[in-house]
Amino acid sequence: MSVPQIHTGRVLRTERLTPNMHRVVLGGEGLERFAAGEHTDHYVKLMFPRPGVQYGEPFDPAAARETMPREQWPVTRTYTVRAWDADARELTLDFVLHGDSGLAARWAVRARPGDPLHFGGPGGAYSPDPAATWHLLAGDESALPAIAAAMSRVPAGAECAAFVELGDPADRQDIPGITWLYRAEGPIGAKLVPAVLAHPFPAGAAPATVHAFVHGEATFVKELRRYLRIERGLPRERMSVSGYWRLGHDEDGWQASKRAWNAQIEAEQELALR
Repeated sequence: MSVPQIHTGRVLRTERLTPNMHRVVLGGEGLERFAAGEHTDHYVKLMFPRPGVQYGEPFDPAAARETMPREQWPVTRTYTVRAWDADARELTLDFVLHGDSGLAARWAVRARPGDPLHFGGPGGAYSPDPAATWHLLAGDESALPAIAAAMSRVPAGAECAAFVELGDPADRQDIPGITWLYRAEGPIGAKLVPAVLAHPFPAGAAPATVHAFVHGEATFVKELRRYLRIERGLPRERMSVSGYWRLGHDEDGWQASKRAWNAQIEAEQELALR
């Protein structure tokens, strides 16, 4: 198994985009070997040190896992690349805030110029198919960075239906083409799922002309995956559909169970298609 490239960025600047979205821009010599841009859902694995634990230089999470007890391993959190400027070598990450909870969000709001951040990546596999004539993009706040990046790559002349559900209308951003939905105190996905189901699907469209991207909280993602796969008959290769997170689970717990969750859903849907 290949060892992921580890990079160390330095905070250049931060910005509160909306009440619940905070932006951090990284740069520095530690990004010399970083590259992104092939996909619009590129992500990086941020690595945060445990309080009081010394990891040595250069930072090597693999060595830490081999030589330290699990409770001292760096904590990993996954974030979408909002933008990568290869010429300026600047990496932009947007963090959804949940009050004072969330390790990565707490770090982001406290970050100051010069602060280091270690991360691995990028990963990713989706970008809008230039041959598709109809694109569906749907998600909650956590998927907004990837949806915004994808919209900039939808070819001119292709139809794009983009839906983003927010908990707070004040978190709306100036991104043309998005249909903004507000759940208020309702459950996550309560406004998003009905909006996607009600939107006209291109009549008679061949699967190869449709490309869908649906990400966010796992429960509503499961509903929309079933809709696209079973009711609309989209093959797996025409969809990028996955739960970025799951209510009631931190990332460690969700990542530990995500593979089994996805396998069960896939088996149920394949059975339904028979």
